[in-house]
Parts: sequence; C-alpha cells; structure tokens
Amino acid sequence: MSDSFRAAALAAVRRALVEDLGTGDVTSSATVPEGSRASAEITQKQPGVVFGLEVCELAFQECDPAVELERLSEEGTWRDGGLVLRASGDARALLAAERTALNFLGRLSGIATLTAEHVRALEDSGIKILDTRKTTPGLRFLEKAAVRAGGGHNHRVGLYDQVLIKENHAAMAGGVGMAVRSAFARFPHLPLTVECRNPGEVREALAAGAPRLLLDNMTPDELREISEELSGRVQLEASGGFNLANINTLAGTGIDAVSVGALTHSATTLDFSLLLEPA
Repeated sequence: MSDSFRAAALAAVRRALVEDLGTGDVTSSATVPEGSRASAEITQKQPGVVFGLEVCELAFQECDPAVELERLSEEGTWRDGGLVLRASGDARALLAAERTALNFLGRLSGIATLTAEHVRALEDSGIKILDTRKTTPGLRFLEKAAVRAGGGHNHRVGLYDQVLIKENHAAMAGGVGMAVRSAFARFPHLPLTVECRNPGEVREALAAGAPRLLLDNMTPDELREISEELSGRVQLEASGGFNLANINTLAGTGIDAVSVGALTHSATTLDFSLLLEPA
C-alpha cells in the first residue's frame, strides 16, 4: 500500500486502540498470566472480498512490536471463507488488539464486498462503479482503498482535487454555465464535472465547455436519450439512489460511470472471528 494509506491507517488504528483500551484491559490483566504467549487465527465466516489486512496487522504491531504475522489469504478476490491471518505473540497484546483489528477488517472487507457486487451487476456493460465522499469521518483513505479492492473506482478524494459543480454552486454562481466558466478560469488544471438535473442544464453545461456531466436523478430512459444525443462528446456519469436492486437498469444506457454512495455509507460489515490458542 502507499505511504499515504499506511499513514492514515496507523493514525486510525492508534485512535481506535486509545478508545478501546483506555487505562488498560482489565479482563486480560485479571485472567491472562503476564508474559504468556499465544497464537491467534482470524477466520472469514461469510463469502466476500477480504480487504484491510495491513490495517489489521498494524493493530497487532501497535500492541506487540515483536508479534509474528502470517497472511493466509489474498486481498481483493472473492472468497467463500476460511483463514485469513495468523498472529503469534504476547497473549495479552493479542487480546488488546483483537476488537480493533476485527472492526477494521470487517468494515473494509464489507465495503470491498459490496463494491464487488455492484461491479458484478454491471459486468460487460463498460460502466464504471464510482464511490463518493459519503465516507466515515477520518477513514476516507481506507474506505476508498477498499472500493478499489472491490473493483470500483475512486471519484475525487476530497474538495481539493477535482471541481464538482452541484446545484448549490450553480445557484450561487448564477447558473450552470456561469459556474463552469468561473471554475475553468480559476482552476484550469483540475478535472471538472458539472451536475445536471434536466436537459436545459445539460445544454448550458455543454455550451460552457464542460467535459463531464453528472446526470442526477434521471431515469434510465432519460440517460439513454441524452447519451444518444451527445454521441460520446462528453463523459457521462449517473447518480441518485442507484443500488444493487436497480443498478442493472443502467446497462445499455450508454453512460460511462455511475456514482454509488451506498458503497461506503451502507456497506454491511463482513463477519470475521478470532480464536486464541495458548503457545
């Protein structure tokens, strides 16, 4: 993983451990002999895409720098279940890291799994699955990496790396066309997308030279009509309530991508368990 991912993961793990451990693990202090060693095995208990092993490993390393780690599965591929990681070291440290490690692994694997399901639903359509900024505060780099692991694509990372003109920006700028021209003048080097809610706004955006249109809350028939009219002159992205129940209706519309906030805001945690064996 990249240095930025590792830095974000380490910061998140440290916050989570402080939150969970507080002044110390009183149960382990009372029941686990000091200095005892053990081996912990993490098992995937339901089908899905595993992602987040590096974050999981960081949790164990923060609690026991000498921990021995062995990966037992690949990331980014669909698995029915089975062993994913073995950690050997100080027993108290393994127990201290357990919940933090499993929380991150389950959350990130859940996002990767839901993304993979959306990608599968539009297989062979040529439509890319994009994420949004609807991420857990403080975990965006991790969750967007999980989207990539599931076969999806990242939209912008934040407010700084791409111009995305939405209805509120257009209203304040005096219209879609004015907003596009202002953005080009101020940030000509950045990618630009403009949200369009109807054919009138599409025409305004095109007249201003927008290279990418975000077609918001349009039906598949409306998307198909606009796509046929524009004949590939600009990139087209759909948004607005698409999920596993209806995303297959986009096949054949001619759009290039669909953004799905549910990938991160509605993903279900993938189930993992940890069992400890005394050394």
